[in-house]
Amino acid sequence: MLELYRYNAAMDEVTVNRLLAINREFYDRFGSRFAATRRRLQPGVKEILNSIREDESVLDLGCGNGNFLRELARRGHKAPLLGVDFSLPLLRDAREAPGAKVEFREVDLSRLSIFSRQLSVEDGWNVITMFAALHHIPSNEIRLDILKTVRKLLKDDGRFILSNWQFLNSAKLRARIQAWERVGLTAGDVDEGDYLLDWRGGGEGLRYARQFSARELSALAERAGMKVAASFLSDGASGDLGLYQVWICN
Repeated sequence: MLELYRYNAAMDEVTVNRLLAINREFYDRFGSRFAATRRRLQPGVKEILNSIREDESVLDLGCGNGNFLRELARRGHKAPLLGVDFSLPLLRDAREAPGAKVEFREVDLSRLSIFSRQLSVEDGWNVITMFAALHHIPSNEIRLDILKTVRKLLKDDGRFILSNWQFLNSAKLRARIQAWERVGLTAGDVDEGDYLLDWRGGGEGLRYARQFSARELSALAERAGMKVAASFLSDGASGDLGLYQVWICN
């Protein structure tokens, strides 16, 4: 199925590092403002919340301001809750929230395999979540490395739950797509489905994001040793700005 998408055989390391730097610069500069726009949980995330038992351990990759895990804690969750993110402004927001019985750590998801031993728990995690984060990871090779690490960190009967931004479903968001030349790249440097989008909240910023299809994600799951058990669209006024999936281990 992956042949349906144009991937650079191995995205140039300079390009990969440039894309990662674009997002790091964005969240370093706008992390606090971004967190302020994410005080409420998305409808799709609320649906996932209701599917997690209080005795299931949860690792949240790209936890942002920690709202998801803090809501689990507020509900009286009894098992370990760990959130990781690379953005210090977002982690600061997460850690400063009152009454949060959740652990938060700084981890660069693009190098997740390096941190895997520090994130492992006895017998593996029951649930690993990754909301609105995978689409910010460039290079198919890095994404697969992350997903294979997720598989290793999960219990054999565990679940990986992720969501990915479907910004092309919105005319307003499509209008935010910028030319790669703004950051010294060309369309030929990146993969088909990769985009540069601007941010207009308290100043102009730029972010790298990828638009995944359900079919592409299914292929990635298979290559990572998992399979898609459930998939649904949610979020936004039109109810289709987030593609949610539940993966289980093969």
